[in-house]
Amino acid sequence: MKPPMKTSRRILIIDAHPDPDPDHLIHALADASTLGARRAGHKVRRVNVADMTFPILRSNRAWRDQNVPQDIRHSQDAIKWANHLILLYPLWLGDVPALLKAFLEQVLRPGFALRKEASPGDAGLLGGRSARLIVTMGMPAQVYRLYFGAHSLKSLERNVLGFVGIHPIRRTLIGSVDNSAGQPEKWIKLAEKLGAAGN
Repeated sequence: MKPPMKTSRRILIIDAHPDPDPDHLIHALADASTLGARRAGHKVRRVNVADMTFPILRSNRAWRDQNVPQDIRHSQDAIKWANHLILLYPLWLGDVPALLKAFLEQVLRPGFALRKEASPGDAGLLGGRSARLIVTMGMPAQVYRLYFGAHSLKSLERNVLGFVGIHPIRRTLIGSVDNSAGQPEKWIKLAEKLGAAGN
């Protein structure tokens, strides 16, 4: 009996490190995820937030009515195309970097990610998509989970991605990256495996 064929997915990899310097671990992990996904036969697109140009939104009116910048529109097209997102970012001051927050505020506009008029339980327009969050941090991952309660990650999952309909959302936390002798290759292989799995 033949094993069932693996379903090819449309995967969008969002490299959300604010610094384009190629030496950052997040960029290597994004490269590995891309490689793993392509080798597994998935269709892949990629967004590098550090390479984009867009303003910070400063009002609810701007969020609702301001024209969408070209780089953000391309990202929206890629999200619309995908059925799985891999979002990679470093934990900064216990939270997502400011540039990633600004990116999400620009991308997840009413009419694209949210219904313009809807109840809180029925707001999301991005259902049918799953996500994998890969987060690096200087502290041990267990400290972030147990002492800090992974509060910012939970907020991103529930109040941002989950709110617009993305589900399920899985997480991979990579800690102690500042004391990582011998570890980067292990993490890169893990990222490649996660890209290939498409979940």
